[in-house]
Amino acid sequence: MSQGESRNSAVIGGRYRLEKRLGRGGMGTVWRAEDELLGRAVAVKELHLDGGRESGGALREARTVAQVRHPHVVVVHDVVEHEGRPHIVMELVDGGSLADRLSAAGPLSVEETARTGLALLGALSAAHARGVLHRDVKPANVLMEAGTGRVVLTDFGIAHLAGATTISETGAFVGSPEYTSPERMQGAAAAPACDLWSLGVLLCAALTGESPFHRDSLGGVLHAVVYAEIRPPAQAGPLLPVVRGLLERDPERRLGAAEAERLLSAYVATGRVPLVPVPRPGPGPVDAVPPEPAAPVPTAALRPRSRPGLRAGLVAALVVAAVVATLAVTSLLRGGTAEPAGRAAPGPATTVVSPAPANAAPSSPPAAASLPSTPAPSASAPSASAPPPSSRPAAASAKRAPAGYRMLADPQGFSLAVPQGYQRSTDDQRVFYVSPDGAFRIGIKTKPAAPGGPLATMRASDADGPDSNPGYRDGTVVATTHNGLPAALWEFTWNGFTTAEGARHTFDLCWDENGRLYDVWVSAPVGRLGEARSHFDAALDSFTPGD
Repeated sequence: MSQGESRNSAVIGGRYRLEKRLGRGGMGTVWRAEDELLGRAVAVKELHLDGGRESGGALREARTVAQVRHPHVVVVHDVVEHEGRPHIVMELVDGGSLADRLSAAGPLSVEETARTGLALLGALSAAHARGVLHRDVKPANVLMEAGTGRVVLTDFGIAHLAGATTISETGAFVGSPEYTSPERMQGAAAAPACDLWSLGVLLCAALTGESPFHRDSLGGVLHAVVYAEIRPPAQAGPLLPVVRGLLERDPERRLGAAEAERLLSAYVATGRVPLVPVPRPGPGPVDAVPPEPAAPVPTAALRPRSRPGLRAGLVAALVVAAVVATLAVTSLLRGGTAEPAGRAAPGPATTVVSPAPANAAPSSPPAAASLPSTPAPSASAPSASAPPPSSRPAAASAKRAPAGYRMLADPQGFSLAVPQGYQRSTDDQRVFYVSPDGAFRIGIKTKPAAPGGPLATMRASDADGPDSNPGYRDGTVVATTHNGLPAALWEFTWNGFTTAEGARHTFDLCWDENGRLYDVWVSAPVGRLGEARSHFDAALDSFTPGD
């Protein structure tokens, strides 16, 4: 006899008669039941926990959740024990989950997604105000009431016990990895910012049908969440500032609930997200930028910080194992790739690009990296009409930053000039310096010298261009020199990673120096190639390889 049959008609707590099993997950089984005392239908969740301390903790936490009163939080009526297992008695919401809706009818519209996000922000804010964390925000835990369209967040505080990490004592992953924040992946305790990250992932899933971190293995998911470049979906459209802000890997810079609610409310009311302030990395005025930035900004991973109480050994072992497994299929460097392909490889992180919690813009630059800089001299920036940098000999201005630029000593050993305000991010193959609005990306990659040298490397990248860059076209590769060394210059146009980003053009120079291949490129909108060429020239003229 099945469990569903054996429990049918059982009465728990002296009043709740189980009638039909509605669903089953890793943490519990949900039943439709009748409250015989009050004569109403309810939902009963039987938690799959052992007795003793875990059972008692679940009961205490469920009783705390029952104190949260909000129209978008499922109502908890009662908490009882039956046969040594805790049971949570909740309101019965007639209608499937958001996951069911996405599976049956496809993604939500931008308007539906904004309204859903607003409802969930209200629910989370009400819970956080009482010290209650959800820890498992995902489409399966969002109910859509039939007839009314009411959005209800369920399973508050149930998926994970208070104080637990994402790793169980047996080494198993607890929860939903695709929706788990990077800091929790790295062993940090749950906090309100973790729920906000999960909400950002959920908004992407609502717009596309699946999490942007979906992969075929747990190792792949861990790599995507903690290390890979984050590219919000094109469907995000005008909600891009909210999505980017919530998917900020640094929890201290993640978009706060109040600001996210302000932006979503404005969109629901007007159809547009308002202008948002961009904090500058230093003294000076604060500008405003449009809500739809020109390009998705690469977001680097947050390095685990040294914090007491972290279960570092277990978490680090799992993350390292996952990354090693992923690297097994991504370890070959793609020589001269001017833009990262759809899945970036893991690597050390430095800075992140996104708003501060309360009042910063979703497209704002990351906190300045701790890199030595030298004052910019008074020399003029290179002209956009200047000859290709590869054809010019090293000049007296080498290793000096033109006006409006700063010289940076990168942690990977090289140095170069980048425009003021640009911020650093990495994956394991490349270093990026990105403009505050995301329109310009300066990339640097080094690797051991390859057979055929720079020309063969660039020709291979050109051949691989259609797979690496959407809409790849007009690609050219020419042999040249850089400071008298063998080099190859690759240029091409492509569509950008999103429709909103628009057509882009890339300048990429690769050269062989002291047994290593150095690859420096600049990618920019096709309408701003003069600026792009100036940045390209400045980077190459000032570039100094590491020892």
